[in-house]
Amino acid sequence: MIRRVNAPGLFPPPDYAHAVVVEAGQRLAFMAGAVPLDAEGNLVGAGDFVAQTRQVLDNLQVALEEIGSDLTHVLSTTVYVASDNGEDLVKVWEVVRRSGLAAGPHSSTLLGVSCLGYTGQLVEITAVAAVPDGA
Repeated sequence: MIRRVNAPGLFPPPDYAHAVVVEAGQRLAFMAGAVPLDAEGNLVGAGDFVAQTRQVLDNLQVALEEIGSDLTHVLSTTVYVASDNGEDLVKVWEVVRRSGLAAGPHSSTLLGVSCLGYTGQLVEITAVAAVPDGA
């Protein structure tokens, strides 16, 4: 069983949960960072935070499907954005909040960082997901 919690004594989070609690016995998947590369390894959306975020989420969904899960079963994410501009972080978060990740909601941290692993990469998302029984 998964229980998503928002603590009444804290500021209400916008489209994410303060905590996600999973009862013992649930299988968890710790996902590698999803990046904005296509299946051939080409960067998608050069210079475009929105396009790269969409590709990252598409890639995360493909990886989750391979293990029998999906975005709605994601419990926690860390969203990395290669920018120190708050407007860029908001652009990325708007795509995340309109995605299947919002179904939970999941717990999340959004970070501006100085650089990411691939040349031109602007966005990366790591995740922890529940894997449904029978998957």
